[in-house]
Amino acid sequence: MTIDYHQLAQDIKHWGKDLGFQHVGICDVDLSKHEAQLQRWLDAGYHGEMDWMARHGMMRARPAELLPGTIRVISVRMNYLPPEAGFAQTLKQPQKAYISRYALGRDYHKLVRNRLKQLGQKIEQAVGPFGYRPFVDSAPILERPLAEKAGLGWTGKHSLILNETAGSWFFLGELLIDLPLPVDSPVSNQCGKCVACMTSCPTQAIVAEGVIDARRCISYLTIELDGPIPEAFREAIGNRIYGCDDCQLVCPFNRESDITEEQDYHCRPQLYQQDLLTLFQWDEATFLKNTEGSPIRRIGHLKWLRNLSVAIGNAPYDPALLDALISRQGQDAMLDEHLDWAIAQQMTKREAAAVEVLPTKTKRLIRIVEKGLPRDA
Repeated sequence: MTIDYHQLAQDIKHWGKDLGFQHVGICDVDLSKHEAQLQRWLDAGYHGEMDWMARHGMMRARPAELLPGTIRVISVRMNYLPPEAGFAQTLKQPQKAYISRYALGRDYHKLVRNRLKQLGQKIEQAVGPFGYRPFVDSAPILERPLAEKAGLGWTGKHSLILNETAGSWFFLGELLIDLPLPVDSPVSNQCGKCVACMTSCPTQAIVAEGVIDARRCISYLTIELDGPIPEAFREAIGNRIYGCDDCQLVCPFNRESDITEEQDYHCRPQLYQQDLLTLFQWDEATFLKNTEGSPIRRIGHLKWLRNLSVAIGNAPYDPALLDALISRQGQDAMLDEHLDWAIAQQMTKREAAAVEVLPTKTKRLIRIVEKGLPRDA
């Protein structure tokens, strides 16, 4: 059987869009130019406690080692921006819990992987048996350089792939194949002199253009990090309890991003713009029930409470929040560290609030006493 690979490539892109992917591109497997940068990033310790990032060495830049025989990668993107995103509203209400937009709906891993598997099966129906394997953020592979090489977009200064019309609100996936399909051309970088993403990062985690120190990144601190969140970053975390979107929120290319076509990515009401107190009061059974099928579930109830404790510490004083923090003490040493910090924050704000309601003359006397000055100063 003679295969017209140019026609097959066009058919694959058509099939991919029928399966719900907004963009399908094809590239070869040569990522050698990224190996030195990857090694420098690892040597600098920017991966933090994500040991799996270093465990497989340079395999990440060598797809053919991941699946022997691979000569092409089909790279896809799927939009996830929900219609009721409500970014600014939640961030401006410190008593509300901010959850990264990608995590408010169904976990994308299985959904995208299943669609990629279906794409592989459609190709198989057209050409007969061939070697292929789908991946969705689940294997040692440099998916962003592959997406860039396949023409899906360019790498922004926040290290995410940017598309001129879609911004960065999309998931990526890869189908590794052993067919010699024609490849697509990369697109030019259009960030120009804009550094909005770099300057807006609450913890200054973007240490150079396209380089993230994960140890400072709120997404890492609230999701990947298993131990205590460093105190130096707790205040900057604000009310972000799972992930962070700040670098994407300020990006000009995200102003007109398309809304997702997938109902599964729409916001779940039990997670969307909920009060910190409501989420903090969930017991483990409630947490597991309300996060079923969600990426949030994988952090577990203990880290959920840890993250919420930090957010509550950053919230305005509320006696109900203070009581809730105190009620959780004694369950776990790591959690207690964050509870103690949050309790201290709330009590400081309570004292400040009490002073605010005092008469002006009394406030002046307090300031004099604090400075150690004579009362008639």
